[in-house]
Amino acid sequence: MNNTFGDKFRLTIFGASHADEVGVVVEGVPKGMHLTADMFEYDLARRRPALHGETARHEADVPVIEELDAECVTTGEPIRISFKNSNIRSKDYSHLRSHPRPSHADLVQRRKYGEGYDLAGGGMASGRMTVALVAAGVVAKKILCNATFSTRLIEVGGCTNADDFERVIADAARKGDSVGGVVECRASGVDALLGEPFFDSAESIISHMLFSIPGVKGVEFGDGFAGTRKHGSERNDVIINVQGQTFTNNEGGINGGITNGNDLSLRVAIKPTPSIACQQMTYNFDSDCVAPLLIGGRHDACIARRAAVVVEAAVAIALADLLLRTK
Repeated sequence: MNNTFGDKFRLTIFGASHADEVGVVVEGVPKGMHLTADMFEYDLARRRPALHGETARHEADVPVIEELDAECVTTGEPIRISFKNSNIRSKDYSHLRSHPRPSHADLVQRRKYGEGYDLAGGGMASGRMTVALVAAGVVAKKILCNATFSTRLIEVGGCTNADDFERVIADAARKGDSVGGVVECRASGVDALLGEPFFDSAESIISHMLFSIPGVKGVEFGDGFAGTRKHGSERNDVIINVQGQTFTNNEGGINGGITNGNDLSLRVAIKPTPSIACQQMTYNFDSDCVAPLLIGGRHDACIARRAAVVVEAAVAIALADLLLRTK
């Protein structure tokens, strides 16, 4: 199983949703960077469940950071960041080995990794694993010292009015159902000339990281699919100075796979979680037929709401890797 991403800024995810711990080993962190647990708290808090319709599973998520010197400074060696799992209920998932959730990874993970693979909580396909991405994203953003991020939920269950998001999510939760959403991420101050044409394009590297987030089903840069409905004459970004700044930003800050110095702009589509309380039909191995399934466990009615910081972390990780490739 390959749990590693990156070239120069390289991270390896370990653990599982209901293992003793989850975490990440980060390689390529420059020497001399000050890192303490409190520096992670802001982003970790953005990921924690706190609102109606979010999972009842609460973890302290205090990062344990290893391989720093006595002054909490990086040495140039890989660092290990881990989080204890304490609030687990594996019994809620025991029946899913023979009765897999529709649109979830239960069945494909069982077929690929064998009968001994731990499916509790979704295993490696669980949203729990994203706490490790958020932690790595904090480190990445310290490397991207000139970049600032603005990330927000812009659509929930087809609704684009932010004032109605809570109502839409609450309504789905009340029905035992779920809704998807769209997250928008903008990054200012991104270095120009990151990325290469074709296989190592900035879009390719960023998308690779974004599609590592459980539940992500689509990524678009700039005006994305909407740009296909315009003529080139109205869509083209007018260059207004020698630095390559443009009057509009329909390209989303990337031309020909290379960042152009304008704001990076992208949107991410996140599906409704398949773990819902209402009854679903799916194949049962024991009875050898399609049968009703009721899912236990604790799940979000809209995983997109807490995913904004995860999307931001993924973008930062990819940009840090691209930046360090130029050093």
